[in-house]
Amino acid sequence: MTARTIPAVLSIAGSDSGGGAGIQADLKAFAACGVHGMTAITALTAQNTVGVDAVLAIDPEMIVAQVRAVARDIGVDAVKIGMLGTAVTIEAVVRALDELPDGTPVVLDPVMVSESGAPLLEPDARTALVETLLPRVTVTTPNVPEARVIAAAGDDSDAPELARAIHALGPRYVVVTGGHREQATDVLFDGETTIEIPGERYPDGAAHGSGCTHSSALAAHLALGLSIADAARAAKQVAARAVRDGLREIGRGAGPVDALGIRARPPVWTR
Repeated sequence: MTARTIPAVLSIAGSDSGGGAGIQADLKAFAACGVHGMTAITALTAQNTVGVDAVLAIDPEMIVAQVRAVARDIGVDAVKIGMLGTAVTIEAVVRALDELPDGTPVVLDPVMVSESGAPLLEPDARTALVETLLPRVTVTTPNVPEARVIAAAGDDSDAPELARAIHALGPRYVVVTGGHREQATDVLFDGETTIEIPGERYPDGAAHGSGCTHSSALAAHLALGLSIADAARAAKQVAARAVRDGLREIGRGAGPVDALGIRARPPVWTR
């Protein structure tokens, strides 16, 4: 078999039928970062830019089978985990992760609510995520509202405090993203040092899929061999650019981010 020179990164996440978030956003982010993207789908959503109409969880054994299939043939250089939905799904994902080589970087985006406000994580699954999955991952990337839920913290808790509280629950690193802060600054905590990663806010952009894009870009850059700090900075840049260039004219709600710079590209086909 020919030696692989392009890193391969696996997204374990839900499918967004509107193409803005979930595995669809993950694959675009992987491509933008120069890695090969693979997927293990955890749930199907009937979703658009306005809301989520229906969710269908994938059979847990099928989730494990998807991970096994790509790991056996292609290999996995890093993992991004997104929408999980149920405690049973989380259990299956933990089993699948345990079959990957030790040291495989795992990035957890603790998806709880869609951009439109629909809940995407069942209440009993939050306990499973915190107690079972969080200690298993390399880095988790909650936004401030998600971080407050995970840390069981009050509304006045700030990002550095939240990052430290979540780190105590088991992940090696924590990045609290800045999308819900007054300043669009991410906070990285490595167990000893707090690093602020500033960025621009783009109120005229489109943000649907921004969290998925950020966590996928982080996983991609870890697969490319960057340190956690440099990978977090690169992910911040990729996600910010995708929001800035977001496709506001797509759909009637929050438009999708554009990690691939579609608007700036000439059409492949010309008459």
